[in-house]
Amino acid sequence: MKTAADILREKRTSRLVEIPHDATIMEAAARMAGERVGSILVRRDDQIVGIWTERDFLHNMLEPGFDPHRAAVGDYMQTALVAVSADTPVYRLEEMFLGLFIRHLLVKANETYLGLLSIGDVLRSSLLEKDREIRELNRIASWEYYENWAWHHKYEPKTGRGRRDEEE
Repeated sequence: MKTAADILREKRTSRLVEIPHDATIMEAAARMAGERVGSILVRRDDQIVGIWTERDFLHNMLEPGFDPHRAAVGDYMQTALVAVSADTPVYRLEEMFLGLFIRHLLVKANETYLGLLSIGDVLRSSLLEKDREIRELNRIASWEYYENWAWHHKYEPKTGRGRRDEEE
């Protein structure tokens, strides 16, 4: 079963995208656009202290007096971060996203953050794995398999026995 670390390896970029807490909202937005990500981790004194997302930007813009050129991202970030160990299985990640109503999980190993997973990363990985499993099952249980099996195991309705049974 896939784990958080497996999903990180599959991502386009698994490195952490960070910005200092005193950077402006515009600097954070520009960095996110440049990195093509929807969220950015906020760092203060070599520690990740929060996350700021596109969704936060939408909500922040509606606040009276909000100026993205002057506002510090550290004043608008979310501080409730959730981290998982690198060996957390995908089904547990899905449960956490749904149960905690969150969109991002930090992945940690030995007290070091390895990367950030979004709900989209996990959903994509989960669906691709399910698709692979279905294709494999279809390959194993194809009509051709049963047709070939039937040629070797002729069923005789009157006796209820197969031809192979009679040969024994």
